[in-house]
Amino acid sequence: MIRVRPFRNNDPPHLIEVWRTQPPQRGLTQPMTVRLFEDHVLSKSYFDRFGLSVAVNDEDRVVGFAHAGFGASDDLTTLSRESGVVSLLLVAADQPYEAVAKPLLDASEAYLRSQGAKLLYAGGVFPLNPFYLGIYGGSELPGILETDARVLEFYRSHGYDAVDHVAIFQRDLAGFRPPVDRAQMQIRRSYQVEAVLDPTPCAWWEACTLGHADRTRFHLNSRSRTTPAASLTYWHIEPLASSWSVHAVGVLDLVTAPELRRQGLATFLLGESLRQLQSHGATLVEAQTMEHNTAALGLYRKLGFQLIDRGVVLRKRGGPA
Repeated sequence: MIRVRPFRNNDPPHLIEVWRTQPPQRGLTQPMTVRLFEDHVLSKSYFDRFGLSVAVNDEDRVVGFAHAGFGASDDLTTLSRESGVVSLLLVAADQPYEAVAKPLLDASEAYLRSQGAKLLYAGGVFPLNPFYLGIYGGSELPGILETDARVLEFYRSHGYDAVDHVAIFQRDLAGFRPPVDRAQMQIRRSYQVEAVLDPTPCAWWEACTLGHADRTRFHLNSRSRTTPAASLTYWHIEPLASSWSVHAVGVLDLVTAPELRRQGLATFLLGESLRQLQSHGATLVEAQTMEHNTAALGLYRKLGFQLIDRGVVLRKRGGPA
């Protein structure tokens, strides 16, 4: 008989035991430790123990957990409880998955609705990404990874439908060279790339979700502008990249001034920033984008990125369209 209760302060070692039983996969940090869990989950200012549901069996052994929470408002300055997300659901490998996962999902959905959520999602994706960045997914939270086939099937069988897809790309930086053509050479003559280490977060939500991360922001500047023509932020994907045994960086955002788009500036900034990161020891870069973002897809493919996985954004059936 499975019983579900809220998180207790003495639970972390038992949750980590459940985590460590999971089969090897690219998108899940191993080995997990109590310290990592505290840093990436429990330390968040908005952590609510009632959102972290713990499953125990008749022997009072922890056999699974599910963590539900909320993302940011449109202006990224506060939590929004209109939409809730089951960020992660794990079941110990020696347990019957459905028998443990179903009561955990029920408890998570009940918690989210009790807090005012009208829409329920499974798997974090910006800005519904309150927990687990750096220990699940990759350069960003991708919803549910397609390689998590059992998890996807579980949610689909319990009323969740795919509402969007995320393309996940990687590029080996060994031997990387930025593209060179007439347009790129002209940009090089007119612009300079500036690297800013540990930049000030652009919003409260960035500070909450990336406060632990080592970040670098690159600006593309020219003498004719008082603001950057384009900006690009990376972070060192830790501790997840340690599981891959590489020094990996992840693309967080790439923004070009609207009036300067389609002039090759994004290509130039991405290429030059990767060259600089490579010279400082980075060996792999990962980027994620929604599959309907054709401009981003084309940019990454142009610079030799390869599709390595997909994420699925799932939403509970019956909510508003």
